[in-house]
Amino acid sequence: MTFVSFAFVVFVAVTAVVYFLVPAKYQWCVLLAASYLFFWFNSGWLLLFLFVATAVAYVTARAVYAVSANGRAYLKEHGQELPKQQRKDYKEKNRKKARRVLMAGIAADLGILLVLKYSGFFVSNANLMLRYAGIQIPGMTFWLPLGISFYTLQAIAYMVDVYRGKYEPDKSFGRFMLFMSFFPQLVQGPIARHDRLAHQLYAAHRFDYRRLTFGVQLVVWGWMKKLILADRVAVAVNQIFDNYSKYTGMILFLGAALYGLQVYADFSGGMDMARGVAWIFGIELELNFVQPYFSKSIEEFWRRWHVTLGGWMRDYVFYPLSLSKAFAAVGRKSRRFLGSFVGKRLPSFLAMFLVYFLVGFWHGAEWKYIAYGVWNGVFITSGILLTEFYDKARQKCGIRSGSVCWRAFQILRTFCLVSLGRIFSRANGLMAALHMFGRMRYRWYDPTFLVDGSLEALGLDHYHWLLVLLFIGILLFADYLHEKGVNIREGIARQHIVFRWLLFYGAVISLLVFGMYGPVYDSVSFIYEKF
Repeated sequence: MTFVSFAFVVFVAVTAVVYFLVPAKYQWCVLLAASYLFFWFNSGWLLLFLFVATAVAYVTARAVYAVSANGRAYLKEHGQELPKQQRKDYKEKNRKKARRVLMAGIAADLGILLVLKYSGFFVSNANLMLRYAGIQIPGMTFWLPLGISFYTLQAIAYMVDVYRGKYEPDKSFGRFMLFMSFFPQLVQGPIARHDRLAHQLYAAHRFDYRRLTFGVQLVVWGWMKKLILADRVAVAVNQIFDNYSKYTGMILFLGAALYGLQVYADFSGGMDMARGVAWIFGIELELNFVQPYFSKSIEEFWRRWHVTLGGWMRDYVFYPLSLSKAFAAVGRKSRRFLGSFVGKRLPSFLAMFLVYFLVGFWHGAEWKYIAYGVWNGVFITSGILLTEFYDKARQKCGIRSGSVCWRAFQILRTFCLVSLGRIFSRANGLMAALHMFGRMRYRWYDPTFLVDGSLEALGLDHYHWLLVLLFIGILLFADYLHEKGVNIREGIARQHIVFRWLLFYGAVISLLVFGMYGPVYDSVSFIYEKF
């Protein structure tokens, strides 16, 4: 039962009816039951892993808070009697105790993810190194629970936030179960923070027709992105990437660019559906995309793309590493060899590079995903390092930084670099990606594929290509309005009721007529479900 199935529509409708009929104090129970039922429909007994990860995070946070609270209580009662150094030593001892509890909880939850998702990768690579010694480690294949990469990061963030004293841990295990399993965000995020989402889940909500219409509009828009654009483009993308040895230059780049658009429509469409469903219940999930294809650099692109993952990496990986004593020592020592400018920034560069390495590895247990992370890490760190050089070169060429042409060039350049990086994440392996890059140098300047029938050979006729171009234009126009601060749903709500219903019916009819669904098409799986 996925977001684009009729069963899901019925599931949401029934859940909403029950949710608004039961007494307010039991509404969160309805969401919890619906969330675990949804997980069961999609992953069966694998919901046990979700329950274990939830229990570990709950117990760990409570234990960490208890250690810290007991330490504060002891100092409050006996602190005046202790010498200053002894109080300081006690605080440090207490902090280390809480930290050990935290590390145990993180290791447990992260260990589940590593075993289920990455054990095959580690074993296969270990066997490659041990084969000359005649040693082979038996490998095992595990089924992945739905959304494990997302709810594991959510659990880690919760435990760390409690350790940092950002908020107190949940007292109710049942309510915390809901925070970890809320079904609209379970498939592919967004990765929620407890202080931003939990209180919304536990609060009472009355039925609101305006909120219902806004939520349904967002769901329909997500369906259109997914079924009209993403699944249609997927036909050509699959043809190019699965048969890359037949193609060269421009067609291979077209495949990479189309895959980037496919991922955007697929992933952001899924986010729209999740946010729309949550909105029906009165719950607002965080934005996960902020018009990424209007970015002027890869660094900016990743601030706008998968925002909650980027925020998680920033708060729980980048800052702890870049501000650590070890990284600071590396920076100080490097100044003697690399100069003050690089040495001062080296801790941040190393931390940022490691972040994007982990982002790549988070996407999947294959070398191609690691290469994808390295690609982004190299361009982002080098772009920051060479910013001053680029600015001087631009000024020497007489180009104004605020000109429309320069901004358009920056956006196009970023789009091309991001699209090329997508080759790593979509290719059928790292070697296939490298071969595609090798073949791309042939006929890279030849645009004749636009008129010689090559496009039709990719599985889409003129009618389908016209729909692709039309919907890309609609999608970019909507993003442009959002970029300018226009609230499209509010704008629609201010229009005459006849116009509103004509627009809604037009969207639904377009979805029914132009959507890619049915037994011939695989329109049920989201790309980021696999990550």
